[in-house]
Formats: sequence, C-alpha cells, structure tokens
Amino acid sequence: MRTLWIFAVPALFAGGEAAFAQELGDPQKGLSYAEQVCAECHAVLAEEDLSPVFGVPPFRVVANTPGMTETALNVWFQTPHPSMPNLVIPAEDLANVIAYILSLKEKR
Repeated sequence: MRTLWIFAVPALFAGGEAAFAQELGDPQKGLSYAEQVCAECHAVLAEEDLSPVFGVPPFRVVANTPGMTETALNVWFQTPHPSMPNLVIPAEDLANVIAYILSLKEKR
C-alpha cells in the first residue's frame, strides 16, 4: 500500500498542474472580446498609449503593473470598482481577456 502512495501523490499534483495550465484562455479571442467590449474605455492594443477615456489605463500598462498575474486579474475583475461599469463577463471570455492582457507583458 505504501508503494501506491509514492506514485499517487505526484500524479495528483501533475494532474492539478495540467488542469491549472488549461485555465488560461486564448489571447486572440481575448483581443477580439476586448475590442468589442473594453475598447470603449481602454486602449486595448499593445501600441496604444492613451485610452479613449482620460485616466483609464491602457491594457499594456495593466499588464506591466508590478505583481500583475492571472490570479490578480481574476480577483480584480470579480471585485466591484466605482470607476468601472459592473460588467458580468462570461468565464471563458474572462479567461481569454486575461490571457490577452498578460500577453502584453514586456519580456525582461
């Protein structure tokens, strides 16, 4: 029985990593969604420096904020913000938008 645990425990962690890795969405679909929904207020393209609404950060700036991760973006999107409309983004679209935002991170 002890031998079984030696193989079962790593298998559990490996399965969890694979499932977690699949949660991140498709950046291209995220860009498409962002252009339709987010671009009204945010600069969503990598080369854009200014958002259409004054004071609203471009996605590139969001992506390059220190500590910005998939988890941080998930939490941020699920927390109400007085300066942002209360959007209900379907889970798949949210994963795609987050993947797109993170794709804008500058390589260091």
